[in-house]
Amino acid sequence: MPLSFADIPGWTRDDHAAAWAAFCVTADLYGMVAADTDDPKASFEALFEPYEIAPEGAAHFTGYYEPELPGAREKSDRFAWPLYAKPGEIGSNSPWYCRAEIAAGDLLAEHELVWLESPIEAYLAQVQGSLRVRFADRGSLRLGFDGKNGHPYRSIGKELIARGAAPAEGMTPEFIRRWAAENPDQLQGLLDHNPSFVFFRVLDIPGDTGPLGAMGRPVSAGRSLAVDPEVVPLGSPVWIDCPGFGQRLMVAQDVGSAIKGAGRGDLFIGTGADAGRIAGAINAKGRMIGLRRRA
Repeated sequence: MPLSFADIPGWTRDDHAAAWAAFCVTADLYGMVAADTDDPKASFEALFEPYEIAPEGAAHFTGYYEPELPGAREKSDRFAWPLYAKPGEIGSNSPWYCRAEIAAGDLLAEHELVWLESPIEAYLAQVQGSLRVRFADRGSLRLGFDGKNGHPYRSIGKELIARGAAPAEGMTPEFIRRWAAENPDQLQGLLDHNPSFVFFRVLDIPGDTGPLGAMGRPVSAGRSLAVDPEVVPLGSPVWIDCPGFGQRLMVAQDVGSAIKGAGRGDLFIGTGADAGRIAGAINAKGRMIGLRRRA
């Protein structure tokens, strides 16, 4: 339903300049020319009109981040868990092997890009879809999403809840890490519950920018949102009211396997462990308001 900006709680208090800067990153791909402005709040109000996507309590927000992890270019006793490049035989029309088949058959040998310290961190890096790897020689590498094997994503957190390992409110990435450390003999079986497998590519982007989102441009910490593009147009501004995180204007610049339906949003928090802790704690019901171009 149509709304006015006066109907948006917290609208006047937001940092509209930060939101405008994020919007400008992909404005051309959204079909707009976003020029510099001395009054970004007025610019948003002049160019867009708000509409309800999901009313209070109907939106579901989670968070994601870019891990920053130690790693190695070659396999060793410490660094024995790889992330992989996409094999050339993977097409877009039919599923490739599932996660269990890939692991059992070592089907990605010779496609290793980098080696990490643990299987659960390698798995969680796939869930996030991007990461920064730090090497002992002080060098680093940025990796970004380069496709999947074509199988549906299934949450290992939900599987642990179904097994009675923890209640839903206690299921966080930190719990999954603890469970993995305490149950190493059961970990591969848990990971195999998710048949989806993510491949990476090396990114040549400045170190002070975020990872690349679905639009092929860097996402902005605290201002970029992953959405279902069937519901929310990529590149469009989106107002979120997320308990525990706040009210602010974000930009739909990314997608995710589990981000489906009206009101589903995944908030990009930033890079590193602190961002990971914040992102992992976000699991809230709130409100989502879209901004569409005025006719």
